[in-house]
Order: sequence, then C-alpha cells, then structure tokens
Amino acid sequence: MEKQMNKKSSIWLLIVVGLIVVAALAAVWAIGTLQFFNPPSFPFNPIPPTQINPADLELYYIARAVLSTVNIALLVFLISTYAALYSKTRSEFTIGLLIFASVFLMKDILSSPFVIGAFRFQLAGLGPFALIEPLLELLALSVLLYLSVKY
Repeated sequence: MEKQMNKKSSIWLLIVVGLIVVAALAAVWAIGTLQFFNPPSFPFNPIPPTQINPADLELYYIARAVLSTVNIALLVFLISTYAALYSKTRSEFTIGLLIFASVFLMKDILSSPFVIGAFRFQLAGLGPFALIEPLLELLALSVLLYLSVKY
C-alpha cells in the first residue's frame, strides 16, 4: 500500500515539475518573441496602435502564452493517458474522451499567442478578460488530469 502511495506521489511530483518547466520555457519564449509581435495592417487592425498600452500587451501576451502552453502540455498528457486506457479497455467512452481532448488540443494550438503572432495578428483590446478563458480551461483540465491519474 505504501509503495502505491509513493508511486502516485512521484507521478504527481513529476507532473507538477514538468508543468513548471513548460511554463518557464513558455514565458522565456514569449518574452523572446515579443519583439516580433507587430500589429498587422488594414483590415485586421480595428484599434489604432496608439490606444494600446504596451505594458498591458506585454503582460497579457506573456501570461496568455504561459497558460496556453501549460494547457497544451496537459492535453498532450491527457491524450496519451486516454490512448493507453483505450488500448486496455476498448471503451467507446474513452474514444469520446480522446476526441474531446484532441479537439481542445487543436483549439489551444490555434489560439496560442505564438501562432496568432506568427500570422501577425494582435492580442489587444480584451485586457484581463483575455486571461479568463485559458485560466478556466487550466482548472478544468487539471480536474480531468487528477481524475485520470487517480483512477
């Protein structure tokens, strides 16, 4: 029984340390790519660049990049967990979980600030509301991860 508790504790420690490393790398990457983040030209720029506070843009860009990258890492872990579970059980419910996690992974990759910045769009105008969606998604994915590893 104690060996099983140590195994679960080590799994959680590995997951937490891995997510901290992913978050730190995403923050460094976001800070490094911030200089290339320029607003696009017409018709994709409805807000004049003079109305955007650059300090807010940097803070929200870095925070959203970190949250988005952590969500992607959680989804990759969930997909691998569900794939392993499906190979053991062949359950239709597990296929549904795989599809669910895969769609969320595609959404998170496409809405990542790195991808948005690569196509020269901007993350401006939403302020702190831009962080609510990835923060709530992180909470939901953490619950799914907890339940998936626990059982």
